[in-house]
Amino acid sequence: MRRRAEQIGQTRQRIVDAAVALHGSVGPAATTIAAIADLAQVTRLTVYRHFPDETALFNACSAHWISQQQLPDPAAWEKIGDPAERLRAGLADLYRFYRAGAGMLSHIYRDLGALPEEHQRRLHEQADQHRNMLAAPFDGSARQRRLTRAVIGHAASFWTWHSLCLGQGLTDRQAVDVMTGAVLAASPALPEPSS
Repeated sequence: MRRRAEQIGQTRQRIVDAAVALHGSVGPAATTIAAIADLAQVTRLTVYRHFPDETALFNACSAHWISQQQLPDPAAWEKIGDPAERLRAGLADLYRFYRAGAGMLSHIYRDLGALPEEHQRRLHEQADQHRNMLAAPFDGSARQRRLTRAVIGHAASFWTWHSLCLGQGLTDRQAVDVMTGAVLAASPALPEPSS
């Protein structure tokens, strides 16, 4: 029985590995159950036996990929009170993550509409959390705060990093400098840093 359980676990892992590889190479929208089965060297029926629907398979694929990443740490940004320093630290952390996962993230964000709804919602909520955390220390009128939040949302976007770093050839540090400058230019006067 132990041997059978090991075989089942190995087969399941081969299916997950195949799904991760295909999501990272052709994207979720172009990944088919047949292609996953072929790459994992199992039948389509075996894929469905382990994962009754595409959401279950995507959940396993996503969890496996995320477990191998060093995720951004918004809790660490929150400890930084100075608005510009928090922004710089947060963008550097996000851009590091984007670079490390660029192949997969390009396909995930490109195919966002093809993802299960819960994953679409989670990515939107995560983007909101990042923007809100980075914008929190900035002061100003409601209109100024709305402008600051919009520019920070743009700065924190994967596609902004993609354009600046992969499209235009900037380093992550240069991109952080450019986007920090853009946010500060759009923001009201910053409060004095606390000592």
